[in-house]
Amino acid sequence: MTTRSTPDDTEPSTGRLVVAIKEDLSGLIRDEIDLAKAELRADVRAAGLGAALIAVAGVLSVFALILLSIAVAYGLTGLGLAPGWAFLIVAGLYLLVALIAVLVARSRFGAISGSKRSKKAAQQAVQALRATSQT
Repeated sequence: MTTRSTPDDTEPSTGRLVVAIKEDLSGLIRDEIDLAKAELRADVRAAGLGAALIAVAGVLSVFALILLSIAVAYGLTGLGLAPGWAFLIVAGLYLLVALIAVLVARSRFGAISGSKRSKKAAQQAVQALRATSQT
C-alpha cells in the first residue's frame, strides 16, 4: 500500500513561487531602471553646469584677447609707431595665425581617408550576395 504525502498548506505551491519570483524580478528591474535614470539625471546636470562654465570661460577669454590686442597695439604706439600702423600690425598677426590654422586644418582634412575596413567589408558583402544570387 502506497501512501501519498499531501502537500503542506503552509508551503506555497510552485505556481505561487514562480509568480513571486516574477514579481520580485520585475520590481528589481524597475528599481534598477529608476536608479539608472536618477544617475543619468545627475550626470546630465553636472555636464550642463560644466558646459555652461566652459562657455563663460570662452566668452571671458574672448574679452581678454580683445583687451590684450588693444594693449599690444598701444604698446607698439608707445614704441613710436603711429596708432594706425600699430593696430594694423596686431590685425596682421591675427590674420597670420588664422591663415596658419586654415592651412593646418586643410592638411588634416586631406589626410582623412574614410573607413577603409568598413568599405572593404561592405564591398565583400555585396560581392558575396551577387555571387549567391547568380547561382
